[in-house]
Amino acid sequence: MTVILGIKLPNRISTSPVFQDVISKYGCAIKTRIGLHSNCSTTCSNYGVIVLEIVEGSNITDLKKALLRIDGITLDSMHL
Repeated sequence: MTVILGIKLPNRISTSPVFQDVISKYGCAIKTRIGLHSNCSTTCSNYGVIVLEIVEGSNITDLKKALLRIDGITLDSMHL
């Protein structure tokens, strides 16, 4: 079963260093990472969306808990 995490970073500029630390710590469980800057025009947006594909068989409970400790982050998961 494939697990996809959708993550919303509403304050991307200040939270991205902490976010990067978390996903580096759990990097072996992440198969694919896609980051999108929403509402970009001529300047970089402070709002981002990240999609993570989790390696099959990985326990993602600790990863989700660590991500949810980041201020303002929201996430949801989908099982395919």
